[in-house]
Amino acid sequence: MGTRLLKKFRKTRESGQHFFDYNLLFVIVFLSCFGLVMIYSSSYYSAQLTQGSNFYFVKKQAFVLAGGFIAMFVVSRLDYHKYVKAWWFVWIVSLILMILVNFTPLGVERNGKKRWIGFANHALFQPTELVKIALIVAMAVLIEKLIRYIDRWQVILLILMVSFPLGFLVLMNNLSSGLIIFGIVFAMYFVASRKKKRFVILIGAGVLLAAAAIVLADQLVAMNVLEPYQVSRILVWQNPEAYSQRGGYQVLQGLYAIGSGGLFGKGLGNSVQKLGFVPEAQNDMIFSIICEELGLFGAVCVILLFIFMLYRFLLIANNAPDLLGSMLVIGVMAQIAIQVFLNIAVVTNFIPNTGISLPFISYGGTSLMFLMMEMGMVLGVSRQIRFE
Repeated sequence: MGTRLLKKFRKTRESGQHFFDYNLLFVIVFLSCFGLVMIYSSSYYSAQLTQGSNFYFVKKQAFVLAGGFIAMFVVSRLDYHKYVKAWWFVWIVSLILMILVNFTPLGVERNGKKRWIGFANHALFQPTELVKIALIVAMAVLIEKLIRYIDRWQVILLILMVSFPLGFLVLMNNLSSGLIIFGIVFAMYFVASRKKKRFVILIGAGVLLAAAAIVLADQLVAMNVLEPYQVSRILVWQNPEAYSQRGGYQVLQGLYAIGSGGLFGKGLGNSVQKLGFVPEAQNDMIFSIICEELGLFGAVCVILLFIFMLYRFLLIANNAPDLLGSMLVIGVMAQIAIQVFLNIAVVTNFIPNTGISLPFISYGGTSLMFLMMEMGMVLGVSRQIRFE
């Protein structure tokens, strides 16, 4: 059906009528506003204690969201064929910023990790969010130009040369974002490639490596392959009760929040775990507060909204006017899908804690701003679709 629609759109290219995905726009607006509500609900207690105002976190997020909507609108009105030509410039800027974060005093450390860039310990933003956009655009351009030779080893080597330096610099201090970045590259190349069997082998090898890392954790630390804190997270994941006063505290409190919510929750604003039990509940663990206040029903509704968003991405990618637009949307779709899965999997202790935010909902200005710009890219591609 998608192929027939695409042929129909291309045949009527001269009609001058453009498609715009208002369904996707509605989901973006709803999730963003719902995020503001949940940030206030999950943070007003800690905000009052630490900042002297119940509205501290939600006001900052609302300010960024307003700017994000403006950025989304501006980007959606631009012709993506023009701005993608600057992919190399964005790639170089991303590389420089990651070098500054990792190897200069401009890298601001928080919670033991240098992930922000700023001055005098005042964090401005996380360059890893720019890296995601840089690689999405770079991969889309390379795939569009080299699609005829996409399975040749020279093209694979070129893709590695573009993605590995940025991915490695991110992995140095941010494992979760590194996984997302390499996941984006993997997904985009998987969609473009004609030889799918090699990806099954790669996935199998990845699963085996992950299992080996869990079994041989101590040996990998001795070999400087894994850091001690990474092994600690694996041990906490396996038995959080044994580390209830250390690394397992956040995991257990999040699980208590999820379990106490029941089917329909305690009601919006009535969470107990956010009252100093779940550390920084407005950030990575916000899904546990959603479960506690809105119950299983609310959690499922949020997941269904993300699934609907991914469906709209797929529809736009399938009907994009060209391969370049399609790959841009595929890259954004891969990022959202991976990030949502990792966040919910961590909160429910399905995988070890990796510290990743829930898109549009978790507190975080840099993440939200760049997400809205990516939504502008997707809406810009949808605007290029023409129909009768």
